[in-house]
Amino acid sequence: MPFNRPLILLLLMLLLTAAWWRLQPEAASVQRTQLLMGTTVSIEAAGADRAVLERAIAAAFAEMARIEALMSPHRPDSDVSRLTAAAHTATVAPETVEVIALGLDIARRSGGAFDLTLGRLKSLWGIETETPRVPAPAELASALQGTGPGALSVSGDLVTKRSPQLAIDLGAIAKGYAVDRAIATLRAHGVPSAAVNAGGDIGLLGSKLGRPWRIGVQHPRQASSVLVTLEAADRAVVTSGDYERCFERDGRRYHHLFDPQTGYPAGRCQSVTVLASHAVLADALATALFVLGPERGLALLRDYPGVDALIVAADGRLHSTPGLAAVKAGPS
Repeated sequence: MPFNRPLILLLLMLLLTAAWWRLQPEAASVQRTQLLMGTTVSIEAAGADRAVLERAIAAAFAEMARIEALMSPHRPDSDVSRLTAAAHTATVAPETVEVIALGLDIARRSGGAFDLTLGRLKSLWGIETETPRVPAPAELASALQGTGPGALSVSGDLVTKRSPQLAIDLGAIAKGYAVDRAIATLRAHGVPSAAVNAGGDIGLLGSKLGRPWRIGVQHPRQASSVLVTLEAADRAVVTSGDYERCFERDGRRYHHLFDPQTGYPAGRCQSVTVLASHAVLADALATALFVLGPERGLALLRDYPGVDALIVAADGRLHSTPGLAAVKAGPS
């Protein structure tokens, strides 16, 4: 009987492949959580060496804590607190300059829908405190005085305020930046696969066991339900919703995503999910789109090639960029 050379070669290849896989070290997976930036931060990493993963995750958490120390409005020695306390100018770290510069660019492109200067307004509402309240119109007008895209400027390591009373708040962008720094730290330690989740700001490094990461987006009106499941790798996914930090008064929901034009919580959306190359960009754009609403929000994304968004409008209808057009509501 003649030899079937192709079949013999195929069998040899299969045997060699099986032997190679048996010699490979078993992949390790490590997941750790910490409280940072006012939320629970979870880091999941996979690789060949558990000790390397542990060191990388510890370094990633340390980097996020360093960013929090620079940008938290609750720490008196942070860049943000010193800038708020300054009469006009303050010298800040390069990381803070980078975040403020990006925020100011998005503020200009969005027509002021994204705003870094709403610190007084946020304090007035106190939504993240135990005693939130609905301010009087005169209070809102006073808190908004002097705010807007032109209220800050950056030159080198100097940030200048137009008004001494201006209070800076990087809450809608700093968390995304910290997630990016954590991903960069994990990559620098040789981690091939990881996910960083900081209260809905998610950064993804590589894929998960050769397949895209699956991210469930919460239904904004059904707390235990998944609206959609997205697949992504080497991207950031950020969701902002009116259900995250809110309170109800006289049958009305008041949340933490403010419209800089009115001083009241924005009312054009229930939630916005943005996919981008970096979490800092996705974080800021999610807030801008939430304020702008579906039509103006999707129009803004023409300035950002490669960025996708899924918007749940105030009436519950879904709107999306072409890259997410096939996404259907409901769990998968």
